[in-house]
Amino acid sequence: MRATPFLRKEDVKREWYVVDATGKTLGRLASEIAKILMGKHKPQYSPHVDMGDFVIVINAHKVKITGKKMQQKMYRWHSGYPSGLKERPLWWMLQHHPEKVLHLAVKRMLPRNKLRKRRLKRLKIYASDTHPHVAQRPKPLDIKV
Repeated sequence: MRATPFLRKEDVKREWYVVDATGKTLGRLASEIAKILMGKHKPQYSPHVDMGDFVIVINAHKVKITGKKMQQKMYRWHSGYPSGLKERPLWWMLQHHPEKVLHLAVKRMLPRNKLRKRRLKRLKIYASDTHPHVAQRPKPLDIKV
């Protein structure tokens, strides 16, 4: 009887994928990207090993938002000082920082553990349709959402 082989971090082979966010729903796209960053699309997935791939997202400003989220969804953070609560609606964030909207959506779908920061470093998001990672020869990834 053979035991299931566990990969070590030295055995992980990372691929580069490019995803076009044009017309894709924000949450569904973020959950698929999170799966690739974790490595769940690979047959030898181990939850304790960081075995995910690199993901490049282009056209982040063309992501689709459904329902009334454009007016109702708020991004909140606190500076730590008295009366330091800051709020920005989704429509403002998409106009000024479209990369941050997708980055926060993917970040909140990753498990909250020590590997999350390392996985997020492999996520590259660009608002335009060009990216500087041509030398890595990324494979186009068609996400049907």
